[in-house]
Amino acid sequence: MRTLARLVLWSAVFAVAPLAALAADDAASASSWGYGLGAGLAVGLAGLGCGIGQGLTAGNTTAGIARNPGAAGSMFTNFILGMVLIESIAIYGLVIGFMLVGKIPA
Repeated sequence: MRTLARLVLWSAVFAVAPLAALAADDAASASSWGYGLGAGLAVGLAGLGCGIGQGLTAGNTTAGIARNPGAAGSMFTNFILGMVLIESIAIYGLVIGFMLVGKIPA
């Protein structure tokens, strides 16, 4: 339970940090705080989902090869294909983050 409380606290800190970084006096940049928050969330959540997916894929492939070493060749091919498709999600998140950062007025 203590770890969950720390996770929630640090998540709140990282969610509020872009707001403090984008604080400004004029109204034009005060209304653009959502772009910074959205960019951070796009990259962060895509990376989180990617890490979970890759961990599950690698663990299950390793367990499958340990149970049946003869099928390692076909499992490895599917493993690499799965990793490539999972990694594309993180790249999409990064592209969306860059697009949102580009909308922030200087």
